[in-house]
Amino acid sequence: MSTVMIIGGTDGLGRFIAQRNADRGDTVVIAGRDAARAEAVAKEIGPTTTGIGLDLARPETIAASAAAVPSIDHLVITASHQRPNTLQNFDIAEAVTAVTTKLVGYAEAVRVLRERFTPAASVVLFGGLAKERPYPGSTIITTFNSAITGLVKTLAVEIAPHRVNALHPGLVGDSPRWRDADLTQQAERTPIGRLVTMGEISDATDFLLRNGGINGHDLFVDGGFLTR
Repeated sequence: MSTVMIIGGTDGLGRFIAQRNADRGDTVVIAGRDAARAEAVAKEIGPTTTGIGLDLARPETIAASAAAVPSIDHLVITASHQRPNTLQNFDIAEAVTAVTTKLVGYAEAVRVLRERFTPAASVVLFGGLAKERPYPGSTIITTFNSAITGLVKTLAVEIAPHRVNALHPGLVGDSPRWRDADLTQQAERTPIGRLVTMGEISDATDFLLRNGGINGHDLFVDGGFLTR
């Protein structure tokens, strides 16, 4: 069994991945901005899970927040500050928080936790397919998800021999964010005839974490939407 840390593991895809790992017997550490919530969610997930407070938007605090994290076999970072922000009504504070979280926060978390990596440890950073399909209000989201591509390439050199890859989900039909939305049109435009699932995102994360030959890559998990 492995020890897996998931930053962003208190909700959405991060929590689903944490539950999957805990259910198969892994030791899991979840981190979120609110320590009390992280601890509460950890108890819900199971006895092999612990929760800590860690705010990627305040990268200068990450080292202290992660001080008690044990040796880890795998690191997954799903956290983001992902809110529409149009140029017409541009919110600079929101933009700075979003970019700091996704780029400076991700990089600092990997830097801090690297000393806890076991010899075969690996990293998966979550981006998103807004990097390929911009929409009104996605300027910052598209930018930071595009930059994840560059981040994994440089980290693959910086943290060698540890591996790091990026996973870019499409619309995840059964996720808390999208399960109540009418996404019929998007499903019809997807060659598999439906949107991808949280289970498929979790499986793809496992592949990137455990396949020793994959390093510095972007993996799109969108059911083939880009081919249409």
